Amino acid sequence: MNFKFLIFFTLFLGSISCNKSNNIDKPNVILIMSDDLGYEAIGINGANEYNTPVLDSLARNGINFNNAYSQPLCTPSRVKIMTGKPNYINYEYFTYLNPNEKTFGNLFQDNGYKTTVVGKWQLNGVQYDLENNQDLDRPHKSGFDEYCLWWLIEQNQRFANPLIVQNGIELNKDIDDYGPDIFTDYIINFIENNKDDPFFIYYPMALVHDPFRPTPYSDDWKNREDRNNGNNEIYFPDYINYADKIVGKIASTLNKNNLDNTILIFIGDNGTDTQVVTLNNDIEIRGAKGSTIKYASNVPMIVNWKKNIKKGFKSDALIDFTDFYATFEDILNVKKTESYGKSLLPLFNNKDYKEREVLITYYNPMWGANNPDISKGVYAQNKEYKLYKRGDFFKYSEDLYEKKQISISNLTNKENQIYNTLKASLDTIPNLPKYNHNNWIEKGLEVKQSGKFTKTWESNKK
Repeated sequence: MNFKFLIFFTLFLGSISCNKSNNIDKPNVILIMSDDLGYEAIGINGANEYNTPVLDSLARNGINFNNAYSQPLCTPSRVKIMTGKPNYINYEYFTYLNPNEKTFGNLFQDNGYKTTVVGKWQLNGVQYDLENNQDLDRPHKSGFDEYCLWWLIEQNQRFANPLIVQNGIELNKDIDDYGPDIFTDYIINFIENNKDDPFFIYYPMALVHDPFRPTPYSDDWKNREDRNNGNNEIYFPDYINYADKIVGKIASTLNKNNLDNTILIFIGDNGTDTQVVTLNNDIEIRGAKGSTIKYASNVPMIVNWKKNIKKGFKSDALIDFTDFYATFEDILNVKKTESYGKSLLPLFNNKDYKEREVLITYYNPMWGANNPDISKGVYAQNKEYKLYKRGDFFKYSEDLYEKKQISISNLTNKENQIYNTLKASLDTIPNLPKYNHNNWIEKGLEVKQSGKFTKTWESNKK
């Protein structure tokens, strides 16, 4: 009897050990995406006047990517990164992700991870009064066990006195509450509560998007009545520094709990706001969010994985936003892959990684029709040249603002080869539609004039 018990007990312990080992082998993943932060706006990438010591340290001890490219605008980027699909596949409306789409939240959840999304949602289709746009369960349907979100069903404020819905309940807040702090505290609690299981955290930050106003670290924060007034880019450096401190708090929580097997990714969702001029390596760079030049979509990307990446390095590999979903599929050892991207896991593991030669962007913003800073286009690029489907050809590595088209009739042998390679890739991608299938402009006007929502997209039904 005792012998049988001993065998049973030994097998039981072995099974626990095996399960724990499997859990440890599954890395935690935290994806932090800053809102409206271009490559040029963090210290390690050359920003002269912004204070980003945490991000700089994570980059020096991890991988700092020079050629990561988002979509030039927020919703197109979010739909792309969450589903691993280019915009011509599933981008339907600005501020909308079709709830039938499988996201990386579903991917991690299906593979045994605890999941949460915290920060900016803006995907229910409120601005176009789409079906079930007041659905509080939408993040759950997208694969997140928990959520703490701004602009789930209404916009209102995101910073001081924010309108935040947490797992179906609107939080009771006032002018002394700061949205980014609420998000950070939620993430820290989630890590503490789930540190014994593999977890995935998606944190699309509210910072550093306008309106630019004082943060709790700003001297002007003491003026309570002005915390939600104005939009002045002089506060942009404060936003950058505050975002950096937030990342520091999250990284410190990982260190405190010995969660070295955590892949911490930091990126921007598109270029910096056009109001902002950044001094980078002593050169002034104006933010280009919404356009199609390099500064509109070249974003900072840092990967830190203490268990695996022992020596930091820089990477010039061309990174597309579809690559994140593909990387997560690889991490989870998914057999039937769905992403259009290229897994970065070999690069993280310092193994053979074959870089892509061409990166393609299909950009139809469906927003800001009368905004001179907004453009559209389908284009292919390598690290030096860019070819638009409409025929414009640039050496954008030198002509950053794309002022000098290269004449197709006068190409060098090298340029001709590059042109043909880029064109061959573009020929596989559809043209922009002459008219958007969803009549997005008319629909937007219709909703604005309907009286259903206030100017800040609060429901008038209350």
